[in-house]
Amino acid sequence: MTFHIIYEDRDFLAINKPPGIVVHPDQKHKSGTLIQEILKKYPEIQSIGEDPARPGLVHRLDKDTSGILLVAKNQKTFQYFKEAFQNNRVKKTYLVLLVGRIKNKEGRIDLPIGRSKKSPMRRIAGKGGSGKIRNAETQYKVLKYLDGFSFCEARPLTGRTHQIRAHFAAIGHPTVCDKIYSGKRFICPSGLARQFLHAYKLEFVSPSGAKIILESGLPDDLNRVLETLR
Repeated sequence: MTFHIIYEDRDFLAINKPPGIVVHPDQKHKSGTLIQEILKKYPEIQSIGEDPARPGLVHRLDKDTSGILLVAKNQKTFQYFKEAFQNNRVKKTYLVLLVGRIKNKEGRIDLPIGRSKKSPMRRIAGKGGSGKIRNAETQYKVLKYLDGFSFCEARPLTGRTHQIRAHFAAIGHPTVCDKIYSGKRFICPSGLARQFLHAYKLEFVSPSGAKIILESGLPDDLNRVLETLR
């Protein structure tokens, strides 16, 4: 496994996470995770954080989502970013390709999210969720309409599991090639093996007080899909 460091200082790393890789170990993935690979180069972060399985991780990305991931290098920074994410002081921007032509070029989806009663992996936005129902908000802007698709920026204002995917599916425009949330509207262009979702940009003030803007361009597999649709 290889990973690219976008930015590094004494307090944290910003990694460009490749798709198809689980971020941290869980019951199904005991090895081969991104954080285990990072630990080989940065063993000193082993004790950072609150969960031994997630050292240094202040947020996460789904296995098949690519893009920017932050890793704290000390406990003070971990706590700083934990509070920053919880209090919406980190501006997150994703690039997503949606099935269908979304009506409004800009908008906000405000639908609470809970667990699916049928599948523990799935989240339900709006009515029908179970367990603890949490409020969730996502802003979006259409960058380009393509033939039968909408290429958008999405900014989650809250940090719920699968938030972007669940929100767009709930309004009838699932993420392209999303096997979990598309239902009958599943569309996957030739050559694409995962959902079209990329963590493109993070904006925040660092623990040192510097204003940081990090960007990660679309990876090759997603760029090829856009070129084909154009």
